[in-house]
This record gives sequence, C-alpha cells and structure tokens, in this order.
Amino acid sequence: MDTEGFGELLQQAEQLAAETEAVSELPHVERNLQEIQQAGERLRSRTLTRTSQDTADVKASILLGSRGLDIFHISQRLESLSAATTFEPLEPVKDTDIQGFLKNERDNALLSAIEESRRRTFLLAEEYHRDSMLVQWEQVKQRVLHTLLGAGEDALDFSQEVEPSFVSEVGVPGRSALNNVEVAYSRQIYIFNEKIVNGHLQPNLGDLCASVAESLDDKNVSDMWLMVKQMTDVLLVPAKDTLKCRVSVDMQMAFVRQALQFLENSYKNYTMVTVFGNLHQAQLGGVPGTYQLVCSFLNIKLPTPLPGMQDGEVEGHPVWALIYFCLRCGDLSAAMQVVNRAQHQLGDFKIWFQEYMNSPDRRLSPATENKLRLHYRRVLRNSADPYKRAVYCLIGKCDIGDNHGEVADKTEDYLWLKLNQVCFDEDGSSSPQDRMTLAQLQKQLLEDYGETHFSASHQPFLYFQVLFLTAQFEAAIAFLFRVERLRSHAVHVALVLYELKLLLKSSGQSAQLLSQEAGDPPMVRRLNFIRLLMLYTRKFESTDPREALQYFYFLRNEKDSQGENMFMRCVSELVIESREFDMLLGRLEKDGSRKPGVIDKFAGDTRAIITKVASEAENKGLFEEAVKLYELAKNADKVLELMNKLLSPVIAQVSEPQSNKERLKNMAVAIAERYRTNGIAGEKSVDSTFYLLLDLMTFFDEYHAGHIDRSYDVIERLKLVPLSQDSVEERVAAFRNFSDEIRHNLSEVLLATMNILFTQYKRLKGAAAGTPGRPQRTLEDRDMSIIHWTLDTHCDDTSAAQSSPGSDHVCGNDSVSDGWRYQCQTGSDGGPNELKLLPSPFSKCTVLNSRYWMHNNQAVSTLFHPLNKSYSSKTNLVLA
Repeated sequence: MDTEGFGELLQQAEQLAAETEAVSELPHVERNLQEIQQAGERLRSRTLTRTSQDTADVKASILLGSRGLDIFHISQRLESLSAATTFEPLEPVKDTDIQGFLKNERDNALLSAIEESRRRTFLLAEEYHRDSMLVQWEQVKQRVLHTLLGAGEDALDFSQEVEPSFVSEVGVPGRSALNNVEVAYSRQIYIFNEKIVNGHLQPNLGDLCASVAESLDDKNVSDMWLMVKQMTDVLLVPAKDTLKCRVSVDMQMAFVRQALQFLENSYKNYTMVTVFGNLHQAQLGGVPGTYQLVCSFLNIKLPTPLPGMQDGEVEGHPVWALIYFCLRCGDLSAAMQVVNRAQHQLGDFKIWFQEYMNSPDRRLSPATENKLRLHYRRVLRNSADPYKRAVYCLIGKCDIGDNHGEVADKTEDYLWLKLNQVCFDEDGSSSPQDRMTLAQLQKQLLEDYGETHFSASHQPFLYFQVLFLTAQFEAAIAFLFRVERLRSHAVHVALVLYELKLLLKSSGQSAQLLSQEAGDPPMVRRLNFIRLLMLYTRKFESTDPREALQYFYFLRNEKDSQGENMFMRCVSELVIESREFDMLLGRLEKDGSRKPGVIDKFAGDTRAIITKVASEAENKGLFEEAVKLYELAKNADKVLELMNKLLSPVIAQVSEPQSNKERLKNMAVAIAERYRTNGIAGEKSVDSTFYLLLDLMTFFDEYHAGHIDRSYDVIERLKLVPLSQDSVEERVAAFRNFSDEIRHNLSEVLLATMNILFTQYKRLKGAAAGTPGRPQRTLEDRDMSIIHWTLDTHCDDTSAAQSSPGSDHVCGNDSVSDGWRYQCQTGSDGGPNELKLLPSPFSKCTVLNSRYWMHNNQAVSTLFHPLNKSYSSKTNLVLA
C-alpha cells in the first residue's frame, strides 16, 4: 500500500512539472535549497527596512493610546509648530510701508529684550549653580580633610607603615581608650591643672611633659622635649598680640640663638659619646676642654690628612678642620686657641675672628664683613679646603648658595650652617647671594624641600626638628599631629607653647589645622588650636571623660565664632556624649542637696555650665536628662515645665513594671516630695499643672486597677469634671484656665469618668440600693451634668477644641445630615447595653473625644461617625 501511495505522488509531481513547462511566460528557476533560503532572507530584510518606521509608529500608537493619548493628532500639532518664526527678527516687506516698518521694529525690540533676558537668566542660573557647587564641594573637602586630620599643605601620604603598638598597661582593660603614653601625659596635665585651680604657683608645663619622656625610655622623644625646652627658653615679653611678639626681630634672633645652642650642645654630646666609645683610637689626653676633645674626635674622624688641606696643621690635624669642629661644638674660645697657634699662616683671619667672637650677636661690622667677603670671592671660593670655605662662610655670612656638602653631610650640620648665615639687619650693601633672612630659610625648608626631601614619613622626628628649630612651631606641630602614634606628643607641645603665649592660633574655629590668614607675613602659619584639642580628645572623651575635661580646661579663655565660651561648649558636648551626668556635674541627693562633681573644681559658677548642658540636652530631645540637669541648676520652672510635657502623654496609660509611665511617675513623685519638703515652687500655672497631672495619674492608676470607688473619690476631689448640675458653670469657667497638658487628656478623663458612673449605675441597679454612707444621687443627674459641661467646653471654648488633636469636633448647633441614629438598649441577658445603628438622620451632636461623641444625651463611638466611610450598618458597639 505504501508503494502505491508513493507512485501516485510521483505521478502527480510529473504532471505538475509538465504543466509548468507548458507555461512559457514564467522563467525556469534552477536553484538549490541554500540559494533559495538566501534569496528569501534578502527579500525579508528589504521588507523590514521599509516597514520598520511604520512598525515603530504602530507600537508608539498602541502604547500611548492605552494611556488615552492620540499620537496621530499630537504628531500633526508638533509638525505644525515652528519656533523659527517666533523669535527671528522681523523685516518689513516694503520700505514705504511705514506702519509695517514700525510694527516690525516694535516686535524686534520686544523679541530682542526677551532673548536678552533669556540669555541673562540662563547665565545667572549657571552662575548660581556653579557657586552652589563650589560651596558644597568646599564643605565636603573640609569634612574630608578634617577626617583625615591633614593640614591641607602637603600631599597626604597613604603608604602603610608598620607602626609600633602602644597598648595601655595602666588603663582599665576594655574601658579606657588611652594608651600608656597618653595616660602618662594626662597625669601631668592633671597635676598642672590642680596647681592652677588651687591657686598655687603655676608649674612649668614643659618640665612636666619632659618627665614623661624620661619614663618612656625613648631617645627621640627625650631629644624632642629637650629641644622644645631649649627653644622656649627665651625672654618672654608680655604682649596681647602674639603675632607681633613672634615676628619681632629680638624674638627671632633669640629663637636662632637657642636653635644654634641646641645644635651645638647636641653635637658636642655626640662628639663625647664617639670619643669615649673609641678611647683607644681617640687617644684622649688628660687636659679637659673642647680643644682636646676635638683633637681626639679628629683622630677618629680624620685618621689621615685629607688632600687639599691648607695652612698647615696643629698637633697633626688640619688647622681649618680644628677651627670648624670647635665652632660646631659651640666653643669659640677653643677655636681661638687654634687660631692663636696657627696665626702666622692665617693672615688677617685672627683679627676678623676676634671681632666676631666679641660681638654679642655674632656679627662682624659692615666694613670688616665686606673685606672678608671680598677676600673670599677673590681667593677662597674655589679653594680645595672645604673646612676653610665653610669657616669663612660662617664668619662672613656669605655665599649662601653653597651647601658645603663635604663638611655638612647630615641634616643637623646643614641646619647649623644655614642658621649661622641668617641675617636680621636691613643691610642694603649686601648682595642677594650673601644675604639670607629667616623667612627665606623657612620657605626653603617648608615649601621648596618639604616632607619628601627629608623623608618625613620615615623620619618624623627629624622633620619636626627641622621645622621647630627654624621657629616654624605651628607647621611642626601640625605635621607631627598627622602621625597617629606621635599625636599625643604634638598636642602637648602645642599646650606648652599655648601656655607660654608663643602659639599663633587661627582666628576661626572652622579653619584648617594649619592655615595662613590675610594680612600675616609671608611665612607665618597659624594652628587651629581648638580643633587640635577637640580632635585629640575625641578618641577618649566617651570612655575617659575626666581626662577629656582636664584638656578642655585649657579652652576656658577661648570663644567660638558666636562668642560662646569654648570650655562650656566642650563640657556640654562631653556630658551629653558620655552621659556621665552625675560624675561630671554632680548628683542630687534625696534631701535636695547637691553632691559636687568634677566640674566644680574648674568653674566657680557651676550653675551656668549645668544650665548650658541642660539646654543642649533639651534641644536634642533628651528631656529626662534635661529635667535632672535643670534640677541640679535649681531651675524649678524648667523642671516642672518639662515634667508636664513628659507626663501628659502617659498619665492615661496602664501602669506596668519598667514602663515609661512607671519610670516617669517615680521621677515626678521624687521631685514633688523634694519640692514640698524644701518649700520649692515654680511659676504658679506650671506648678499647679504638675500637681494636677500627678493627681490625674493617681486617678487613672486606681481606675485601671478596678478600684471604682477610689477613682471616683479622686475625680470628685479634683473638681475637674462637674458631677452635679450646679457645678457645670463653675467647671466650664475653670476649664478655660487649664494648660494644654491637661486639655489633651480631657477625652480620657471623660471616658474613664463615664465608665465609672456606668459601672456604679449597674451596681446600684443590681443591688437596688445606693452606696452606704454616701448621699444618693441619680445617674441621670451625673450624666446630664457631664453632658452639659462637655457641650459648653467644646462649643463655647474654641481654643479648647483646637487643643484636642485627632478629634472631629462637631458642635451642638451643627446640623449633620445623612447621619445615623444610635439607640442604647439593654441586652437580653440583662447585661451591658448595646448601641444599635439605625438609618435615621441626626439633628444635633457634639464630640467628646477621639472615640466617643454625644447624641441625644448618649455616648456614641466615633468609629461610626457619618464622616467615617468604614462603618457597617450591622455593627453593634458594646460599652465597657
């Protein structure tokens, strides 16, 4: 059967081929399947290219049409719009058409004004945007710089160093954030402040801090403090202007003398250590003195004479080498001893050196100095003896461009040479190559060479020494502060200079750590001392507030940009940050007396500081802490005012152990007992509100505990709600005098009172008798008095209604249409009433609180308020 099917199929194919060949109009197609597929793909691609735009339009029409937009009409309208004819200048059609010409001129003027206004608007907007971006960027940059603790002068070094870890050995583990170095410094600061606070003679803070270095057994730190003491041992002139004192010629000359003396003493000590460490090679003689010490040192340093040495030898050592090293040790007499022994080979140098030696400021007279400089330029500039050239440059202060690298091969030697060449007098006869001022040397070291040249990241003490010895104290401190492990040293160096009034401080607290200010001399830098101290204490102020307070005491005479005392401001932030209120500010005893805190030592008027801290706490929303602080400051009005704000939201809550209400209740009762015992009272309205809130809290506690009779006695004695027809007017008049803290709780008081009356009504109805010992009053009388009082207070007193947030206030005279009528009926089991919802319009209504409102002398839930769309006609409300 399969064979017959295939045969039939073959016959049909042959017939179809024959019919096709019979049609001569159609060409024969001879292609294989692959060629047919390629041809089809080409036809398809051409079709898609022509219809892609149409397809996109169709898709856009479908998308926008689903949103109710007609894409066809919108496209036509957009194509019809042309902005070219709107803002292009108009030209008159004919020169003789005066009306058209004037019209076009008017239109051109208007269009030009519009275009100019548009251009200026865009330019102004771009300018404002650019200024805003610059301000924001500057703020972000300042925050980044403050975070990185950089001074903004040099490039920040992000290279990771392996720094030694200083683990606190004396602090309490897990608490103190201070390491052993910081603890040692803080003890000295405590001793210093104790002496000042107790009125004793002010100790030398530099000596106290230097004693820390001795206990650390760190030579670098010891040398640093020795240098600080040396540089600050100058004649201090009392002056209000620190800048004027620092830039005076006398002070700068004193700084240079102290720096030279420090370098010379250090080198002499180095010479002695070298000699005594190599006694066999040094061959130290029995005659003491610098001359013999230098000779022994040269036996080690220059065991054999160097080529090029001039003017002979003394005791086997080159003359000029002996003179140079005697000068390097700071002993001019020893140098003169060498000159006397070789005076025949030195020519006029002996006369010049004698004048130099006898000069108080180590300076030759101008005439002698010119002779020496002339001799140097003619004869010695190209001399092969490096020591001779160095000595002449020292004595004559000439050829400042020569660094004398053969002699001064260390940074200390280079610095000593340059400091000896510094000039202070205004000598116009000196050529630029023979004159160098202190400002020029400072610029060369700080800006031209900088941290990179001195490898400051690896040798921080060396770079600190270079800056400090050239009287760039602020730059030195700012650099050392950026090295985290040395930050404590930098801070205490700044404190020493601050106490000596040698520190140049920034005028604004927002300035960078190291900054320049307009009007200052070129190389003068200022240190933001306040920021330096606050950044340092930030590390441990939360864990060690006592120590932080000791440092803040240095800011007692500083003020911020708003004129606020920085000590008070820092103490305020410290107390709030650490929450150590009792320790720092004192504690209030049960009898109302105040136990002193740490702050009492530093401030005579502690009340002002405590009030400041309390105000900050209040502004930050820490009301409970503010209450305690205001009570410490004996500000009863603020105590009661804040307690009223705290009590008002919680008095109606159910009291539970460790709840907010329980805590605030205990706090308020303690305050009330202290104030009653000590006869303290605040402003009358605040005081009465406070005690009324306490009574209402008692009322609600009794109510929530189920003590109906007790709670009724409390509300009756408070006379807050009228319980008889005769007292309605009186209560309405009194209600207007209540504060907002009382009014906000009116709804809860009314609800609780009505529930109490309702419970008593059920009890009386069940017992068919009144409460023994109490006058009988009908429930209707009490209900009507409350209802009338509520109507009066809510409708007549507009301010009272406005002070009840969350309530839909509808006064008794307001007509409410399309409302519902509620009918109170007794349940089938004689139980509590049910409010049934009947579709009948309201006539009059009034709101009692956010949950119940009155209609026809009945309490109705606002859950089914006509304005509330979520009510259901099948819902019944059971009153408690």
